Amino acid sequence: MPLAYRGTLTAADVDVMSWPYAAIALIDEGRGLPEWPRFLAAHPDAEIRWKLASCPGLPPDVVDLLAADPDVEVVEEVARWTESPVTARLARHPDPRVRIAVAFNPTTPLEAVLALAEDPELPLRWALSERTDLPQALYARLADDPNDRVRAAYARNPGIGPALIHVLAADPEIQVRRAVAEHPHVPLDLLAELVVDDRAAWNPLPRISAATPAELAELAGSPHTAVRMLVAQRRDLPAELRDALAVDTDASVVRAVAPHPGLSEELLRAMVARHGVQVLSRVAANPDASGSLLEFVTRHRPGVRNALKEVAEHPRATGPALLPCLADRTARPPAAAHPALPPEVITGLLADEDRRVAKEAAGNPSLPRAVMVELVP
Repeated sequence: MPLAYRGTLTAADVDVMSWPYAAIALIDEGRGLPEWPRFLAAHPDAEIRWKLASCPGLPPDVVDLLAADPDVEVVEEVARWTESPVTARLARHPDPRVRIAVAFNPTTPLEAVLALAEDPELPLRWALSERTDLPQALYARLADDPNDRVRAAYARNPGIGPALIHVLAADPEIQVRRAVAEHPHVPLDLLAELVVDDRAAWNPLPRISAATPAELAELAGSPHTAVRMLVAQRRDLPAELRDALAVDTDASVVRAVAPHPGLSEELLRAMVARHGVQVLSRVAANPDASGSLLEFVTRHRPGVRNALKEVAEHPRATGPALLPCLADRTARPPAAAHPALPPEVITGLLADEDRRVAKEAAGNPSLPRAVMVELVP
């Protein structure tokens, strides 16, 4: 099977009777022969039929055959993965495992899902958590679950409406409230309240990513540092908004905006002057940082190890900026690979006791040609 998935085998190489698993791998990739699925759907080995059942694009008659398989695990696999209308029929299957699998399938018709939701035999709390087309009353019932992870799954579902968003935003469990903040349509005023309650936990959020320029400007003027920090994480801010955040009084906001392209060297140096080690590595990560600025970063005292690594990997780093990076264990290998490193230094690193450093130096394009020739066996 690995050979088939890697493209080494083709349909012409495979005897379906001798290598059924390889044939299934090719069917799964859309490279099998048309007659194979019908042959394998009647295979005496239930595991082979089970594997076939998850393949996409099976002919309708093959899906129908698998949906009527005597092995319930085969039927369950069909119910979970097929895009065929057979799911409507399988929603009435006598085995609850099959009906749950139908509920997990995103392509099951809504009317079948609603019928399953009324089935007292089925624990559907997880099964419908990714459906975005359910009635709000059903979402409210499913989200009213004692398990906070289940409530969190529904809290981030784009299908839930404003009323349920507000209910879940008041949930006593922090992970549920964090999930509400990840909802793509959470109201901005509510998002601000959630962020203020838990400012240390936020990664870039969908609602912030989708905010309009006017909304971004409003959020950037928030009295809450965490809100401004979320705005500062965007890398497509209007220049005037980006520059305003660059001179924010809070280091966490400045740290977030520091890698933003387009910032002037004057602003980047001012960040370091005002906030020091708190922003040093992020300034070094700015794609527009000049060689002289990167030298300035490596001379800063106290230093920051992450800043040295950022400099070592920066395409604009100069030789003087790279030399201090060689003193750091983490920054030393990328510095050894940087073409701006002086040739004599690169040559000296070929004998470095750290084999990673020696290997990077050996592959450095600035290694003198004569030394390269000596390295060739």
